[in-house]
Amino acid sequence: MKALVDTRILQREYLLAISRALTAELDLHDLLRIILRAAVELVSGRAGMIALVEPDSETFRVAAVYGIPPHLVDHFAPLVHGLPYEEGTENEAIPEITRRLKEIARKADMGLTQALRLPMTSGNQLIGLIYVFQSGNYYFVEDAARLLRSFAEQAAIAVRNARLYQQVHQEKQRLYAILEQSADGVMILDPSLRIKVFNKSLSQMTGWNATDVIGQTHHDVINWVTVRTDSDLEDAIANGWPLPGATQIYVEGDLQRFTDQESQSKTGQLISLGITYAPLVDENDQMTDIIANVRDLTRYREEEQLQKTFISVVSHELKTPVSIIKGYAGTLRRQDANWSPEVLDESLAVIEEEADHLTALIDNLLEASRLQAGTFNLEISEEVLLPKIAADVVRKFGSQVQDHTFILDFPADFPAVMGDERRLIQVFNNLVSNAIKYSPGKGEITVSGDVHSDYVTVSVADEGIGIPDHEKYRIFQKFSRLDNALSRKTEGTGLGLFLTKAIIEAHDGRIWFSANEGKPGTTFTFSIPRD
Repeated sequence: MKALVDTRILQREYLLAISRALTAELDLHDLLRIILRAAVELVSGRAGMIALVEPDSETFRVAAVYGIPPHLVDHFAPLVHGLPYEEGTENEAIPEITRRLKEIARKADMGLTQALRLPMTSGNQLIGLIYVFQSGNYYFVEDAARLLRSFAEQAAIAVRNARLYQQVHQEKQRLYAILEQSADGVMILDPSLRIKVFNKSLSQMTGWNATDVIGQTHHDVINWVTVRTDSDLEDAIANGWPLPGATQIYVEGDLQRFTDQESQSKTGQLISLGITYAPLVDENDQMTDIIANVRDLTRYREEEQLQKTFISVVSHELKTPVSIIKGYAGTLRRQDANWSPEVLDESLAVIEEEADHLTALIDNLLEASRLQAGTFNLEISEEVLLPKIAADVVRKFGSQVQDHTFILDFPADFPAVMGDERRLIQVFNNLVSNAIKYSPGKGEITVSGDVHSDYVTVSVADEGIGIPDHEKYRIFQKFSRLDNALSRKTEGTGLGLFLTKAIIEAHDGRIWFSANEGKPGTTFTFSIPRD
């Protein structure tokens, strides 16, 4: 009698210890291992197995084994499939389970002779099945099924909690991955405006490392140099935002990009950001978080500024030839003047020249429009002689300017290439014209060529003012012009190099520039395949 009491006490203590372990463990794999080992040891079994119901298909899969070698697990599949569990009919299924177990044990050479199967249920939902196996001449104790049934109910709750935790954890990881991979910057603030989340895109925009800003205040990181909207986040909160039912707010402005982590300094580079702040509130309308969606508007602002510059420059460029044409035409129409043939010829030549200038300007605008629309095409000729084009262009400009010396340097064996001759003439015109514009005073302009195995190169070198480092990235952008006193005095729409690059790349070539070694000026070089 005393031994029986001691056994009951041990069983209760064991169940209590197992229950504590089950409620503390949230990793499903480790939890199933604890459950199965406890179930087998609780009734002095030899091996065991847990089959869980797959939520989507309502089929069973073996999720954990104990006392069964891994290479023999597949042998136990007949115990899981084709023997559904039904409440109240388990005693009828045990003989068939036992028969199948003995057949499995014979093939696997494991000596298992008995089986218990108990459901893990939570409410009316079947979570899975616990199998406990006995071997040899050993038998389960009489109340083994009752002991395991009580244990299985607790195990089912623990498995369900672990699954819920697993789902929440996976969802959290998925949302974190979405935030990290988002092309937009994302920042999450707590009610005191301290940063909780700072994603990769926002780090790239601002230069701040995410690990360095977590815990900092919003103002420490988003410290506006200028604000383009009526107020910023701090002003909105000071004015009572978010009010009940209030929607998001939008703030736009410029701030300095943070780059030097060691000295905690910022560069002079300004970035333009647009930030939409959306409050998250609980059931009591208390704000719990602020979600900030950040867009980098720097390129948009640059394009906007370029468009303004373009409109201003084009207006001036169009106005000049139109004014000259109108002036000469008006002069020639005067009834009180008797113009000599020489004056008429000279005046008409000026009108024709300015009309050509106007046509070239309009053509450039149309070409830029075609590039934007994706309808830019080439008219390929079988043979284009680049040295001849260079000579023609140099002759034309040489007759128009007096202060520059032109040098042509092409090897005698320079080959003909396949290309659009009209557009390649445009390339030479643009490069030589720029060399003249940005070379004040007297200087040499050298147009040279080199032959390589698969391609040819052409270079146009000047002795001009050069290109500042901070301007180099803009050289081939549309509507882009150097910002200096000389460029402000020279004519141009900022489309020449933009179109030149497009033409060369349409020929499967490339174009680049470099500073001259040992002397002032810049050399522009382009390459075109020989075939």
